[in-house]
Amino acid sequence: MSNEMKSGDLLKILWHDCIGISLYAKRLEHGRFPWPLTAGGTVSISAAQLGYLLEGIDWRNPVRTWRPSRAG
Repeated sequence: MSNEMKSGDLLKILWHDCIGISLYAKRLEHGRFPWPLTAGGTVSISAAQLGYLLEGIDWRNPVRTWRPSRAG
C-alpha cells in the first residue's frame, strides 16, 4: 500500500458512460476525504454526496454554515 492511499488526500473516480471510461483524480491540499468503512469494498453515493466529497466536506454529516438573515 502506498503512502497516497494511507493519507486519504487523493481521490480517483472511474466514470463509465456506455461510450468509454474516464479517470478523474483530485487531491486535497489540506485534510482528508471522508470515506466510510465498507465490508464489500464498494460504496454507492448520490450526486449530492459526491459534490460534498469532492469539496472535502463530510457528506455523512454535513453542517450548515451561518447565513445572513438579510443582504445589503
